[in-house]
Amino acid sequence: MRASGILLPVSSLPSKYGIGCFSEEAYEFVDQLARAGQKYWQILPLGPTGYGDSPYQSFSTFAGNPYFIDLEAFVKEGYLDKSDCEDCDWGTNESYVDYEKIYNSRFRLLRKAFENYDCEGDPEYQKFVEENAAWLEDYSLYMAIKDSLNGISWIEWPKELKNREKDALAEAGEKLAKEVGFYCFQQYCFFKQWTELKTYANEKGVEIIGDVPIYVAFDSADAWAQPELFQFDENNLPVGVAGCPPDAFSATGQLWGNPLYDWEYHKKTGYAWWTRRMANCMKLYDVVRIDHFRGFDEYYSIPYGDKTAEFGHWEKGPGMDLFRALEKNLGKLDVIAEDLGLLTDSVIEMVEESGFPGMKVLQFAFDENEDSPYLTHRYERNCIVYTGTHDNETTRGWFRNLSQHDRNFARAYIGCEGKHDTAAVWSMIRAAMSSVADRCVIPVQDYLCLGNEARINEPSTLGDNWKWRMKKGQLNEKIIEKMKEEIKARGL
Repeated sequence: MRASGILLPVSSLPSKYGIGCFSEEAYEFVDQLARAGQKYWQILPLGPTGYGDSPYQSFSTFAGNPYFIDLEAFVKEGYLDKSDCEDCDWGTNESYVDYEKIYNSRFRLLRKAFENYDCEGDPEYQKFVEENAAWLEDYSLYMAIKDSLNGISWIEWPKELKNREKDALAEAGEKLAKEVGFYCFQQYCFFKQWTELKTYANEKGVEIIGDVPIYVAFDSADAWAQPELFQFDENNLPVGVAGCPPDAFSATGQLWGNPLYDWEYHKKTGYAWWTRRMANCMKLYDVVRIDHFRGFDEYYSIPYGDKTAEFGHWEKGPGMDLFRALEKNLGKLDVIAEDLGLLTDSVIEMVEESGFPGMKVLQFAFDENEDSPYLTHRYERNCIVYTGTHDNETTRGWFRNLSQHDRNFARAYIGCEGKHDTAAVWSMIRAAMSSVADRCVIPVQDYLCLGNEARINEPSTLGDNWKWRMKKGQLNEKIIEKMKEEIKARGL
């Protein structure tokens, strides 16, 4: 059955205290999706973010972002006063997240709530800690140690902590017991609130499409706690790191810096860590989009320490062996393969063999040669179509920046007769919806016809990403009604 959805990061929801979270506005958004006939809400990774605020560089692949915890729930439960929240400086612009102010204010309030909460007396909390011990113990200790050392990366920690010597870990755990508890408390609140929100969405007929980065961050609990999973040398430094080779978009390529997996080790364990990771995702989401899917076929390895991605080389990944093991361990997976970019024959074969739907981005369709695989008449049913993703310009911004040739071609192809940019945006939405793709997901910015001031991310840049927020009331009943009509007219 064909279906439609909206892409909106949790951080971009409107809410009172500086960043989108699991507050009443999230529930209102779910109600709006249901009223608009949408079946999916696609979000970005939910992990705790560090330097650069990217959800694709998280301190843990299992933990949740404490910024998303609803502070108003703490007020209702008596762990905070309303004045605690209102007295904080959340920044002055409701359209953008001020991460520095969020960091300073949120953790102060979370700490106060933790001090007013009786962990010992709550059996639900105890049960959560016990059930999630496999990752929670390492993550909470890692964050507590990190805080005690002014946030430096684990690779710079004292040798005995960096190398996880037993006595040093026991001593740190004892000394930092309260801090460890504080991080466990954050995770308990995150998962409790997210589970409630997801359950509410599912009851309204809305499924959650989550997002899994292929790699983990080097400065993460995963890399510190299980160095054997990665291509590290005897000093726990990476041999090579992840990225993309030079291409038309970047002359020096993209240097992501994530550690690369030791796939031989993973194979020997029957892909046990990946099984745990995907099992966790299947609890959090209904459908999982796996980022940079081609990296499972072949991955680009850049020597550690290089300043650019120019001198890397390709290495063979696990291919279908990994996905066969995951299916054997977890059953049929509802996965979307992010298969964008230049694809080799072997990647195309792997995506086909997996049966996972790939992605089509309509903005990529309009270029000089007029024969792009992203043109809608070339789609197969088993795919998911987007006007653009979180990494693209908004459709209005993109249309404004097209060359005259590409703009004329796009107008003719999507049947856009209106002269205004907004006419082009709605024509793009209709073109995506009218394709044979089983699923169609549109970023909320396109329904709102916003320009690049509402762009989420510009790859390979730092400073202005992951900040945009939707204002309260911006997604109004008129737009919701229009969405519903368009969906209905195209059988979604």
